[in-house]
Amino acid sequence: MDHDIKDMTLAAKGRLRMEWAARSMPVLESIKEIFAKEKPLAGVRIAACLHVTSETANLMEALKIGGADVRLCASNPLSTQDDIPAALVKYHKLPVFAIKGEDPKTYYRHILQALDHGPSITMDDGADLVSVTHSKRRDLLAGILAGTEETTTGVIRLKSMAKNGVLRYPIIAVNDAQTKHLFDNRYGTGQSTLDGILRATNVLLAGLKFVVAGYGMCGKGVAMRAQGAGAHVIVTEINPIRAIEAVMDGYEVMPMAAAASIGDVFLTVTGNKAVIRKEHFRRMKDGAIVANAGHFNVEIDIPALEALSRGKRRVREFVDEYTLQDGKRVHLLGEGRLINLAAAEGHPAMVMDMSFANQALSVRWLLGRGKDLDKKVFPVPTEIDEEIAALKLASMGAAIDKLTSAQKRYLADWREGT
Repeated sequence: MDHDIKDMTLAAKGRLRMEWAARSMPVLESIKEIFAKEKPLAGVRIAACLHVTSETANLMEALKIGGADVRLCASNPLSTQDDIPAALVKYHKLPVFAIKGEDPKTYYRHILQALDHGPSITMDDGADLVSVTHSKRRDLLAGILAGTEETTTGVIRLKSMAKNGVLRYPIIAVNDAQTKHLFDNRYGTGQSTLDGILRATNVLLAGLKFVVAGYGMCGKGVAMRAQGAGAHVIVTEINPIRAIEAVMDGYEVMPMAAAASIGDVFLTVTGNKAVIRKEHFRRMKDGAIVANAGHFNVEIDIPALEALSRGKRRVREFVDEYTLQDGKRVHLLGEGRLINLAAAEGHPAMVMDMSFANQALSVRWLLGRGKDLDKKVFPVPTEIDEEIAALKLASMGAAIDKLTSAQKRYLADWREGT
């Protein structure tokens, strides 16, 4: 079987971690049971470009149980957990092309290898798979029915492609499902980002000035968790509505130019490039810590940091210390890549349960409708979102009310007022 992984001897460890994650993924486990009986993905070829983690492995297992022919590659050079590819290859006979720390050449070669079986569905996290398909493997486009996209950055890229008329097949924006966006982005990113920063540095956050660049759902989660750890949180934003929300949530809001001189820890989570750049590095205090939780490392202008520096050394496994010309030191975490996966294990399985349930059910939904959809980016159908929320509530032992007949009539009748 075709594959490219680091070390097959890690397989047993990876299988245990898959089992541990599955314990916190009851919604996906229920989907596995349905897929095992119905085989809704029989004969479907799926190319998946995702963070290769224990949670992702359980999604791959669900797709294969449903009958799909799946090939998996990494969506970020530093996000692979090397024991997971080994477990998928050895125990699940699933072709995986992912090695933590792979260079750009290997990264893109792995994407091409994931496409080698001529997929009918693409499953992406960041839109690199779609981008490569549209640029280097255009011969495959005619055979692709549709795709899904996991994260904010990818949705932004895909909507740009659709707007410019170059997107050649429809995409479901899994990221924008409420059961993904509200929970994975906020609670998952919030916890796992701080986990990555703490594993990389072992600093005490209490009392530090923690600068969060971007107050979207991910930024909200990081700010909430940093404040809970005792940090003084500062938010930078370009959107006035989000900035007001941050102020009313109790955070200080200011431009990055002002925050740069007082911050102790900086975290970018915007989906844009050069959010922290040359003029900001020059203003930072000696010992400042800079990290990124966005999908790509372009949010921090690393070439500018290198140009400003007279020396660089690795002081901890995921900490590069840059010494600027004036002697000040700036510490970059995880090479500027998403710190929750570069230095930690990514989101907890409990939230990825809902995100990956959206992926699995969206693929099933697309198979019956993809040919009729325009070549645009679509939301996850509401019925899928609500089904996943209901399953998750039930797994947590929570119950909700139902409308009475009188309440339904009241909501449907405009004539009844005070």
